[in-house]
Amino acid sequence: MIEFNDIQKFYGEYHALRGITATIREGEFFSLLGPSGCGKTTLLRTIAGFEDISSGAVLIDGHDMAQVPPNKRSTNMVFQSYAIFPHLTVAQNVTFGLRRDPRTKAEKAGLVEDMLGKVGLAGYGKRAAHALSGGQRQRVALARALILKPKVLLLDEPMSALDRKIREQMQVELIKLQRDLGITFVLVTHDQEEALVMSDRIAVMFEGEIAQLDDPETLYRKPASRRVAEFIGAMNFLDAEVIGQADDGITVVVDGLGQVVLSHSQVSTAHDGTVAVGFRPETMTILQDGQTSDGLETLGVIEEVVYYGDMTYYDVRLNNGKRSVRISMRNLFGRTIPDIGANVRVAWSPGALILFQ
Repeated sequence: MIEFNDIQKFYGEYHALRGITATIREGEFFSLLGPSGCGKTTLLRTIAGFEDISSGAVLIDGHDMAQVPPNKRSTNMVFQSYAIFPHLTVAQNVTFGLRRDPRTKAEKAGLVEDMLGKVGLAGYGKRAAHALSGGQRQRVALARALILKPKVLLLDEPMSALDRKIREQMQVELIKLQRDLGITFVLVTHDQEEALVMSDRIAVMFEGEIAQLDDPETLYRKPASRRVAEFIGAMNFLDAEVIGQADDGITVVVDGLGQVVLSHSQVSTAHDGTVAVGFRPETMTILQDGQTSDGLETLGVIEEVVYYGDMTYYDVRLNNGKRSVRISMRNLFGRTIPDIGANVRVAWSPGALILFQ
């Protein structure tokens, strides 16, 4: 549906987009993820036609957009501020997108009511826009953008102003809406959890470049670099040293874990000498008294306990290691929570480790 061919964008001497080449598939929920200033919103605006590019090409549905103005593109956009008109009713806001449509007033009213039903606002047509909650205003903005039936819906951090509970609810509703409509959605967000929950694929961006483009599970389990690993979710890092290489894998000595052999699939980049080994907090388990494990075990001391209701996070120093690691454990019925200072056994698997330069 969308192709980026070597997109370059300069603002004076500032190089905002640096050779972006990627494709977004038809009917895909695609996210541009990265920290503030990485170029994700600039890239989104090049799709809409709100930003000119310095070189390269943006294609939508096979057509070069170089000479196509924003109002002639088969896209629509939901902005971070929603940009709805507070002095109009909900129905008037949604109808605004149809102001040049040749259909009759009755036909337009039917389309508006149908779209309001799709976004969960059936019966809200006569409600004043200024009297809506944040989540309801977002739904109005979605309805106004979708009523024109664009091939691509662009979403510029549309949930950043919502509180956590409403944001999580809207994430699920957006997934269902996109699946029902079959429209390509392109979301800009700096929220890693939001991108993992909602996306078919994610492009992680830093400094105007795509560092990795993959499905959420691959990004989380096999980050291509330490920078991606640090940005996507929580990741522990332990100092390590490569002491041997063979066809079947790489032998490293890991601080707090000892000597271990990693397969080549667990190596993210070129490696030599001093390296780091990363693993997710949930891949280690604090064993209860009498509990056994199929994997390897090491000893540790709990240095901090952070209780979150369904989960508890422990900072544990492994086997007199140089630094503590974060371990997450689900609070299952009957599981006791060890105190700070407790000596514990920790189960782990070499297969959960990733080697980074």
